[in-house]
Amino acid sequence: MSIKRYGAEKSGAGGQNLPFARAVEADGWLYVSGQVAMVDGEVIEGGIIPQTHKAIQNLLSILEEANYTTADVVRCGIWLDDPRDFWSFNKIYQSYFGEAPPARACVQSSMMVDCKVEIDCVAYKSKA
Repeated sequence: MSIKRYGAEKSGAGGQNLPFARAVEADGWLYVSGQVAMVDGEVIEGGIIPQTHKAIQNLLSILEEANYTTADVVRCGIWLDDPRDFWSFNKIYQSYFGEAPPARACVQSSMMVDCKVEIDCVAYKSKA
């Protein structure tokens, strides 16, 4: 089995290295670490709508780097800081995954950083 890691460059607050890979690919499976609405190590402001767009865009950027698309995503995990943001989040999420929605779990959770949403995913495509 071959394993490829997509590195953890200095992307944390204050430019620190984060102790995990952004994604790991193994035999056609791509596991993307949780993405938040971070730019240059800082969480963007503006609430759930801009943060959802940015978190998903960060996720899509990793998928693209690994040569996967949203059609390859089989499962997403979603963490919302405030459950009242669920419907606003869903509307934005659907605009990215509406054509081929993956399986999904969505829970409320206190965030490790000052953000409203975190999203991870698992994608698969045959290497044949």
